[in-house]
Amino acid sequence: MSREKPLVAALQMASGPQVEANLLQVEQLLAQAAEQGARLAVLPEVFAFMGRKDEEQYNIAETEGSGPLQGFLADMARRHGLWLVGGTIPLRSEQSERLRSACLIFNERGERVGRYDKIHLFDAQLSGGEVYQESRVFEPGDQPLWLDSPLGRLGISVCYDLRFPEMFRRLMWDECDLFCLPAAFTEITGKAHWQVLLRARAIENLSYLAAAAQGGYHKSGRQTHGHSMIVDPWGKVLAEVDTGPGLVLAEVDLDYLRATRKQLPALNNRCRQG
Repeated sequence: MSREKPLVAALQMASGPQVEANLLQVEQLLAQAAEQGARLAVLPEVFAFMGRKDEEQYNIAETEGSGPLQGFLADMARRHGLWLVGGTIPLRSEQSERLRSACLIFNERGERVGRYDKIHLFDAQLSGGEVYQESRVFEPGDQPLWLDSPLGRLGISVCYDLRFPEMFRRLMWDECDLFCLPAAFTEITGKAHWQVLLRARAIENLSYLAAAAQGGYHKSGRQTHGHSMIVDPWGKVLAEVDTGPGLVLAEVDLDYLRATRKQLPALNNRCRQG
């Protein structure tokens, strides 16, 4: 008898400046995911608030361990009985006046089991006059995060981290089974690179990858690419949504993952240094 293949869900939003409206949408999408049998769900980056400027994140920033956004995430995980990779929320830093872009992970009992602070901050000047400088408001994290879950070992990363394969290789020190990636890729960069980067990270590491994105037009005037998807260890896109609010679900088959790694032992054939 084959063992159960748990479902992972990636949620997609087009968040705006109204926190209550954004949280209501999260609640609705999580209810749908739970009804369809998801054991773990991933929220997009900045799910609770997307204003005109990053500086507005100070208005909703919380102290670690206390605050309405953290309480909301814990309640959602507990209420729906699933593991929740909670996108990102702004947490106050103990080191400086800048914030941390923090991804909090909760188990099905609503207990926080992990925190990852985004390491690679998006400072870029794109064509058409789009300028991003997250480092004005946020300071980078310095520690990767992997942890065990009912869907196998999770590796956590956020948005711009996707462009740095060495980070995913570091996560593979403990051979993660499923990468979880909250994101808010721009339309310009997403159209050019989003799918190929997601598939590359899955293929290189023979791992599943669940990417939850912002997707659509925002009241700030920004356009995000969307196309939340789940990719298998062979690079196959198992599920994808275009733009606008929605969700995708797919099975995480650990037997298939182990067989794939056995057939193509690329992880064992790496050049190890040090």
